[in-house]
Amino acid sequence: MQAINITAYTEDASQIEAVKAFMKALKIKFEIANVKPYNLSEEQQQILNEQLTSDKNLYTDADSVYTDLKKKYEL
Repeated sequence: MQAINITAYTEDASQIEAVKAFMKALKIKFEIANVKPYNLSEEQQQILNEQLTSDKNLYTDADSVYTDLKKKYEL
């Protein structure tokens, strides 16, 4: 089985149901992902870029924080 990505720009729920019915009629296995595109403002993009290029040694990863909290509170 080969997987391919298809993006469909539907106008309403009835079109989504029609696509589902079509795929089922052809006996094609499929998944529907509800991905909504977004656009960042220049300020948001600048903040994101700064975070991506920041020194990783200044931050603690979530797993370490979680582990430390479990030990501290004996959970």
